[in-house]
Amino acid sequence: MRPHFRFEDLEIWRLGQDLAVQFHKLAQKLDQKGLFRYAEQLRAAGLSLTNNIAEGSGSTHTKEFKQFLNIARRSLFEDASMLMVFESLGLVSSSEVDLLLNACDLLSRKITNFSRTLQSDTT
Repeated sequence: MRPHFRFEDLEIWRLGQDLAVQFHKLAQKLDQKGLFRYAEQLRAAGLSLTNNIAEGSGSTHTKEFKQFLNIARRSLFEDASMLMVFESLGLVSSSEVDLLLNACDLLSRKITNFSRTLQSDTT
């Protein structure tokens, strides 16, 4: 039987995972256009999003978990910025960018709200 990790129960991680998969699929399209560095950066920021939520959930200290959530949110903003640049360069359609940016915005808000619900500790 597969072990179960705390982060798997977090809606923000599941939404982040969905976004990371979408970013990976978009990165594959960029790879096909020979834009390997763009693709790799998009993948890395998408994985950073979910990995930081997962890593933070393993902390025994709330303050540290909140720091990881902040890093995850910043990675999400990095992805949003890249999407806007890719759109301006004509590499990604506006409709695809709009859908992804809406998902980014929703997840960003959920990460912020989740972080606010965590009880502060003194460590």
